[in-house]
Amino acid sequence: MLTHIPPDGVAPGNGYSHVVVGEGRLVVISGQVALDEQGNVVGENDAAAQARQVFENLRRCLAAGGATFAEVAKFTFYVTDVAILPEVRAARDAYIDTARAPASTAVQVAALYRPELMLEVEALAVIPW
Repeated sequence: MLTHIPPDGVAPGNGYSHVVVGEGRLVVISGQVALDEQGNVVGENDAAAQARQVFENLRRCLAAGGATFAEVAKFTFYVTDVAILPEVRAARDAYIDTARAPASTAVQVAALYRPELMLEVEALAVIPW
């Protein structure tokens, strides 16, 4: 259902795919942050703990839409400091097939909607008709 295509003339992606083509229904997951079920911040000042919570929230949202991480075509990462990307990648890699990594964009932002949050991640998945 998802085809990962390495484009000619473009340097290989390091941990992501440049082009992912899908066929099916689109599942759009809003940006997820490190909040637990009660709305409390998980892992204040701890990028690894926040990233783990974010990916667990993404897993739950994907499941609600009938998808899994295997069907994720694209992630967008918003981080308040790009220095936390190794922790974010480690959390992501626990959930995805790293040999077929989704397309990805990472953006450093000045702040998220709550000052104690360090990252927000949104996902696009494609599931069979």
